[in-house]
Amino acid sequence: MSRPQHTQHEPVPVVLAGARGHGHWHLANLRRLEAAGLVRLAGVCELTPLDSVELEGFGTVVQCADLDALLAATGARIAIVCTPIATHAELALVAARRGVQLLLEKPPAPSYAEFRRLADGVAAAGVACQIGFQSLGSHAVPAIRELVADGAIGELLGVGGAGAWVRDEAYFRRVPWAGRRRLDGVDVVDGALTNPLAHAVATALALADAPRAEDVDRIETELLRAYAIESDDTSAVRILTTAGRQVTVAATLCAERAAEPYVMVHGSRGRITFWYKQDRVLLQRAGHGPVETVHGRTDLLENLVAHVTDGAPLLVPPDATGAFMRVVEAVRCAPDPVELPEEFRRTVRGEGGPRRTVPGIDALVDRSAETLSLYSELGAPWARRAGAVVR
Repeated sequence: MSRPQHTQHEPVPVVLAGARGHGHWHLANLRRLEAAGLVRLAGVCELTPLDSVELEGFGTVVQCADLDALLAATGARIAIVCTPIATHAELALVAARRGVQLLLEKPPAPSYAEFRRLADGVAAAGVACQIGFQSLGSHAVPAIRELVADGAIGELLGVGGAGAWVRDEAYFRRVPWAGRRRLDGVDVVDGALTNPLAHAVATALALADAPRAEDVDRIETELLRAYAIESDDTSAVRILTTAGRQVTVAATLCAERAAEPYVMVHGSRGRITFWYKQDRVLLQRAGHGPVETVHGRTDLLENLVAHVTDGAPLLVPPDATGAFMRVVEAVRCAPDPVELPEEFRRTVRGEGGPRRTVPGIDALVDRSAETLSLYSELGAPWARRAGAVVR
């Protein structure tokens, strides 16, 4: 991971809200950046305090279950919010009111109205808010944009995304909101497209040059589930941009074999495939041999620190995720996901316990990215009743 150039400053005090689950990744990243002298973990906000093993390697860390009180006690300049989706906007605004800069985990909110409340509140407070789509910190993103702008693949026609992941039954029991559309009357919208494979959606929109809410003209969704959950675990979406381009993403948590997710940029004379977790790019075009490159990545917290200390531009401000939030809203407003008929799903024994698969789904996900098609258009019989359109 590459490091932005920083002027020498005192370590920036940071608090972490939500240090367990995915928060463990942020703790590890904070250790790395603290060792580099860029940040200091000043506080942790958790309902149950972390023990000495979880905080190994850090100095004195204040712990408090009240984020506002923690910010007041620590004088933190940055807050990382990695809490349940439904709490994102409110906790981010608590920090913003204190003038604290933000790194907010994706998805930033469970509805477009909450997203606007968040984005408008942060702007009114005059603080920076970085949304945690780590793939958008990849140096491959500007490299691909440059290839497209230079005409390497001809005219940009559309972008397809593919995510075939494996999740077992325990994944949906890990926290109360997992696999839920709503919990206690509050929107959650924890679906395949909106949370675990949200990076595929946001990255595809970015590479289609359609990251903002106003770049979206029309959205079609196909939401299905093989698990006994509320939300979708096997889904497809098509976004028609105001520039007339198609962006499709097919996602499943019920793959037969786990695969690296990717985004495919289609041009009139070639295509570019981007495996965004690996920062790996494959350029294929008429009259040339394939060219594969691997790129660096700027960590989003490092970028936020550079913004706070040196005025570096943010990589993923809220407006850069507006189109993604239009997709979240389309999923939220769509009919509940259709249960796949029993004959189209299987239960198998995985490493972590029982898991469900959809036979043939791996190939369908790939074909969707290659052809910019929804499952129903690829002949999947179980997708015929799953369509919804949001204008």
